Amino acid sequence: MPLELSRRNVLRLAALAPLYPILGQTQEAAGKHSTVALVKGDQRRQNVTDALTAIDHQIRPVLRTKKSVVIKVNNVSTTNQLAATHADSIHGILDYIQPRFKGPVFVVESSAGDTPQGFDTFGYNKVVQEHKNVSLIDLNREAKFKLVPMIDYDLHEKNARMAARLYDPEAFIISAAMLKTHNVAVATLSVKNMSLGAPLHGVGTDRWNDKRVVHNGLRQTLFNIFLAAQSMKPYWGAAVIDGYEGMEGNGPGSGTPVPSRLAIASTDYVAADRVAVETMGINAAWMSTLQYCAQGGLGEFDLDKIDVVGAKIADVQKKYRLHTDIERELEWMGPLTDLPKKIG
Repeated sequence: MPLELSRRNVLRLAALAPLYPILGQTQEAAGKHSTVALVKGDQRRQNVTDALTAIDHQIRPVLRTKKSVVIKVNNVSTTNQLAATHADSIHGILDYIQPRFKGPVFVVESSAGDTPQGFDTFGYNKVVQEHKNVSLIDLNREAKFKLVPMIDYDLHEKNARMAARLYDPEAFIISAAMLKTHNVAVATLSVKNMSLGAPLHGVGTDRWNDKRVVHNGLRQTLFNIFLAAQSMKPYWGAAVIDGYEGMEGNGPGSGTPVPSRLAIASTDYVAADRVAVETMGINAAWMSTLQYCAQGGLGEFDLDKIDVVGAKIADVQKKYRLHTDIERELEWMGPLTDLPKKIG
């Protein structure tokens, strides 16, 4: 179902277009392209394996230098399967990894709720039973962190405690995300899975929550996603986006299913998300964080510099209905209406 913005707001956003960059240029060498695998099929698990296999030549040389594999799942909800990484997606990743890597594999999350509840609800314990050398880790309970500077609502610097395991130089880190709409960032994909999934919170009587450091205002949250991504980029291995059944409407936790029946994989998280946005029929100019990441040299946003292997975007595209707050989400594109006096 296509997005319907009011005529007034469409005209307003069109007028603001010159004020923000549309296609961010990466700072990588000119002419260098990123590769994204796009697979369509009737089996979720096989789709994910096939997508990773399509970029095996890029993964394998890096994988052989690592001592472990970390799979960062997305459990924004610990009870709603549509909002969380499916066990078959993890199976698909392991089906690709384990014939090529004999070291330990860790499936990790720092859910806003109780992480072990999600592991149990979504059948991750059965994944561990089927595959050798695989462990589940609640990053909140592990409680090892790296301090990363963010901005608070008043634009003051404030550190967030980010899961240390996502900054391990000896780990091949995989973002296991989904196709979902979002209530702040328009869509939530691999970059946001890492950036907003990394902040930790206390468990039990230990009452603190650094997810609140990252989530504060619209513009602040969007820029914090970039700051977190910038800090984690050197450790990223591959992005996997399971689009077998995506979420439209009021994502990331309360939307409705879309049977897209696809999987996406890339060693460039930004490029993977750019292709994912296209498959969801979303205007890429609305994706602030991907543009920030591209302009910061974290990945490729320009479709002309992304080589899509496998299915064609046009053949798998479905128009996702966006969040009911979409007009408010797009206010990042315009000027701030309450500005301090200029000085200096």
